[in-house]
Amino acid sequence: MAIQRLPFHSPEITDDDVRSVVETLRSGWLTTGPKVKRFEEDFAKYLGCRHAVAVNSGTAALHLALDAIGIKEGDDVIVPTMTFAATAEVVLYFKANPVLVDCQPDTLNLDPRQIESTITSKTKAIIPVHMGGQPCDMEPILELARRYNLKVIEDAAHALPAAYHGKKVGTMGDITCFSFYATKTITTGEGGMATTENPDWANRMRMMSLHGISLDAWDRYTDKGSWYYEIIRPGYKYNLTDIAAALGIEQLKRCDRFWETRRRIASHYREAFADLPEIQLPACVPDTQHAWHLYVIQLNIERLKINRQDFIKGLKSENIGTSVHFIPLHLHPFYRDRFGYQAVDFPQASAVFERIVSLPIYPKMTESDIRDVIVAVRKLVQEYRR
Repeated sequence: MAIQRLPFHSPEITDDDVRSVVETLRSGWLTTGPKVKRFEEDFAKYLGCRHAVAVNSGTAALHLALDAIGIKEGDDVIVPTMTFAATAEVVLYFKANPVLVDCQPDTLNLDPRQIESTITSKTKAIIPVHMGGQPCDMEPILELARRYNLKVIEDAAHALPAAYHGKKVGTMGDITCFSFYATKTITTGEGGMATTENPDWANRMRMMSLHGISLDAWDRYTDKGSWYYEIIRPGYKYNLTDIAAALGIEQLKRCDRFWETRRRIASHYREAFADLPEIQLPACVPDTQHAWHLYVIQLNIERLKINRQDFIKGLKSENIGTSVHFIPLHLHPFYRDRFGYQAVDFPQASAVFERIVSLPIYPKMTESDIRDVIVAVRKLVQEYRR
């Protein structure tokens, strides 16, 4: 048993992170300013994209992305059922319809083969979600989008840094949305980023992130600005603060190291559990770079005497923190009641939901922490295997 409880996640905050934030606090510029601009520039350079727009959450990035491409009331947007609430709720902000699609049983990603049958004259966009950091199969998704004149908004909340066929996630879809929530690869506490090659969409998202105020008004508190501003559209309050950006700038410098550590932990898990038929390990598709934001195992319940919930309780008794990603959208009361979805409508997601467990995987984990997780998982499997 682990002597102290190992949390499911704990962010790495260094002295450089603290120093950067303190310097910003002492600068007198706390809200959106020069640090946000630098963070956007650094992020765009890191990914190799033309435009990056910093906002206060990944959800805000998704909302602004759909606004930028012109989603309207009554439109349909294709969304995976295996995702977090934000992916579909932003569609509902427009009084548009999230059209759910089942997942692949191994990657848990949106199944490209099931997209075309859901496309109608009302369909305007597809939101693929790179589950756990494993990139979706983007070629068929992008091909369908081209054929039916649809936009692709990637939900990359888990996918920094991930790559597909040599292309970094953040450079393929029309707009890609990242999250810097506390559990993500890099964190600003709360925060997000939207990336795009389209300057009009970037300008629209930047303007709408701060009340729809004209872009030149962003300079009104600098030497080259004035008090005057104009409201161009009814916008939102989604701007990122310089305090958060100061943290993001420092975290981004360590993004590759963070990923390398996560990859190493995933490799340890794969090696340690490879001989256990009671556990299905997460897929890592060839010619992709998995970001390893999550390490999601699937329990082969038929080979165990306990269910997923008891397995989680067993790990908790060993002081190992876990989570479940995710309860598919169609199983939530709102989507059942509003759209009439049933478990049988999405057989893959419904089945894997009963089996999935997310194990700890983050850069602060020590070799001892990794060993504790491995020992606890193997102990439970050996104790309860059929």
